Amino acid sequence: MPKMNKKTKVFVAMSGGVDSSVAALLLKKRGYDITGVYMKGWSLTGCAEDDARDARRVAGALNIPFYVFDFEEEFKKSVVDYMISGYADGITPNPDVMCNKEIKFGLFLEKALKLGADYIATGHYTRLCREFPISNFQFSNNTLKIAKDLNKDQSYFLWTLNQGHLKYCLFPLGEYTKPQVRMLAKKYKLPTAEKPDSQGVCFIGEIDVGGFLKEKLGKNPGPIKNMDGKIIGTHDGVIFYTIGQRKGIGIKGSLPGEQGKTYYVAAKNVDTNTLWVAEGESERLFSKELAVKNINWISGKQPKLPLKCLARIRYRQPLQQAIIMSHVANRLSLLFDIPQRAITPGQSAVFYKMNGPSSAKASAGKEMLGGGIII
Repeated sequence: MPKMNKKTKVFVAMSGGVDSSVAALLLKKRGYDITGVYMKGWSLTGCAEDDARDARRVAGALNIPFYVFDFEEEFKKSVVDYMISGYADGITPNPDVMCNKEIKFGLFLEKALKLGADYIATGHYTRLCREFPISNFQFSNNTLKIAKDLNKDQSYFLWTLNQGHLKYCLFPLGEYTKPQVRMLAKKYKLPTAEKPDSQGVCFIGEIDVGGFLKEKLGKNPGPIKNMDGKIIGTHDGVIFYTIGQRKGIGIKGSLPGEQGKTYYVAAKNVDTNTLWVAEGESERLFSKELAVKNINWISGKQPKLPLKCLARIRYRQPLQQAIIMSHVANRLSLLFDIPQRAITPGQSAVFYKMNGPSSAKASAGKEMLGGGIII
């Protein structure tokens, strides 16, 4: 955490949840000049109004100024439309990654700095370490590391950040566990102390994503085939399904020989509108290699390749040993030691530094190198 003086101003992104509430609390207690900000996004549910109210109540309890930044139009374009177009192209995009890149560490950071902030802060569970920091931010190297709470670590969603972002960022929760955060909220009687965690898409709320997409893109029924090429069902349109998906495929097991079998989406062909499914442990669900595009390195510089690293292809997945290989046109290949299940185009592959034990239990504090989008 950088040195504080009485003029150090921090704008805290307050979502109305307990995490961002405690982030603001911790910074306030450390003596920073805090301003709370609720970002109004694009929502299909009534939760946005409740969240804004809760954020305002917390700001009142902390006796700090409070603003609402209206990013509804920008959020619709940068996050919601991105999600819809990604599904339309047959991939499974990650709107939370785009929300962080374009909204929280894009528009919010830009507006906060214009209003006089020295830093912004969020309730993300990740550790930010500064090496050789000096007052004008030059020549410092900012690294992101896995949070103390491995069950809540959110570094996976922050791989698009760079040095230009990180020199203005604070992540107060990196050294705390979720139970500790709850205890602090209760101790200081924050209005959000008992509020459940949100399970929805960033700013959109807890919606039926499948139903929302079908309403926007329209159903397009087609065949479901097993790996032998036998038609065993009908789907609503391959673009609505994700590699590895089990629930909602719609196979009833009514055909001869299909009773009792559990299927997962193994592949899909957008051109023929065909969905391929495989049984749970089928080798068709596993692969050791993938390609990534839109690469971002937190340091700003690509390391020498090939590079042994740890990687994950989904949130909360235990880190896996892999090698980053050179590729072409801002694309890289990632070769895992062990085959990975349900590699999903459109999702993020995130790389971490290989040093010391590689087990999940030893992963706290490991440095994130960067990431890219699986193709």
